[in-house]
Order: sequence, then structure tokens, then C-alpha cells
Amino acid sequence: MSGHEFVSAFDDADGIDAVDQSTNITEETMAEMRAIAARYPDARSALMPMLHLVQSVDGRVSDAGMRAVAEIAGVNTAQVNGVATFYTMYKRRPAGHQHIGVCTTALCAVMGGDILLSHVEKKLGIHEGETTPDGKFSLERLECNAGCDFAPVMMVNWEYMDNMTPAKADELLDKLAAGETVKSTRGATITDWRSAERVLAGFDDGRADEGPSAGESSVRGLKIAEANNWQAPGQPGAKEVGK
Repeated sequence: MSGHEFVSAFDDADGIDAVDQSTNITEETMAEMRAIAARYPDARSALMPMLHLVQSVDGRVSDAGMRAVAEIAGVNTAQVNGVATFYTMYKRRPAGHQHIGVCTTALCAVMGGDILLSHVEKKLGIHEGETTPDGKFSLERLECNAGCDFAPVMMVNWEYMDNMTPAKADELLDKLAAGETVKSTRGATITDWRSAERVLAGFDDGRADEGPSAGESSVRGLKIAEANNWQAPGQPGAKEVGK
């Protein structure tokens, strides 16, 4: 079997790359980090959004970015490294312009998630955890996306692509490669991974209301209940709302 099948998502032996000291962090970035930290009673609570901001400018958690976060959060770099290497959303190596994720957990796997991931690997010519040589795409095997009613699910820069098939994946990737406008199946326009990371850092891009708040499958039971005037049974001793 290929060695790729035995690489754990939590294999952290190489950690943060301290050799590559390149960075796009500017004084403006530092000011934005301070603004993020100021939102919290304790600056160290801002570690995660600040790391997302680092990724939005450097495309990864850079060594320079980690040191900047440590300085503003008032902690040591080992503590920042612990966070950056624990959560899989933080990348040690540069992610692609478009970051693709394929869920292969439980229901998505049953519905074809493993087949979908294998197909995308062949389509892009890379394995999970890798980035294409041109930097356009990176690929990740995702654990549960909490979208089981839309399985199998792919994500592009953390936006949902529901009920995917290999054919739909081909069409999606071709459009992204060509620079065409693509919308997630839930309505949001796909931008790029760094822009999505900036939103996760807490900076509004003005697009929060694009698309529905919940997909059709997620609210189908609610609509059936409303149509039939079904009510949940009351609990003994519970007070009615407003009384």
C-alpha cells in the first residue's frame, strides 16, 4: 500500500516551519491583531482568530506570524505552537488559492465520500494534505462537517458543496480553475481561501446574508410539523413561554 494511507492528520513531527522566515505581515497586520486582541478581556483568548489572520496574509501559520501572535497575546511561542499544531484548520504549509475539503466520516463515507476523495485526488494530481505545484488547489480529508443530511459533502474554503458526486466535483473544480464565479449550494459566492481566513479572523466581508440560513433538507421536518400542526409534548412542571 502507499505510504500516503498511513499518514496521520495529527502527525506533527515537522511542526511550524522555522526555516522559511518569509512573511507578508505588515504594521497594518499587527494593528489588526491588536484590534482582535482588544475584543477579549484576556488577550490570549484571541489566539485562534489571530492565527486565522496570519493565514490570510501568509497562506499558512508562518514562524513570523506565530511570533507576532505570541507577542500580542502575551504568551510564549510554545503556547501558540500548541494551538497552531492541534487544530487542523491551521496549515503548516501553504494552502492553495482554493482549499478543497472532502468529508469521509460515517454517513458521507457510506454515501460515497471515500470514492469522491479518491476522484478529486486523481483530478488534481495530488494526495490529501498536499497543494498543487501551481498553488491553485490544496486538498484535505475532513472529519464530520455536520452536514449529514447533504452527504457526501465537499467544502471550498469552508463553504458547503452539498450532495456531491464525482461529476459534480469535476464541474466545480474546472470552474474554479478557470476563474469562473462559483456559488456554494447554500448560496454564498466562493472567493478564495485567504479571504475566507480573514473572515474567520473576525473581519466582515459584507456577505454574511448570502444564501439561506439552513438548507431544505435541514428544515423539512419542521415544515411537515408546521403543516400538520404538530406540537412537541409538554414536560411535567415546565412553564409555558411568556408565562
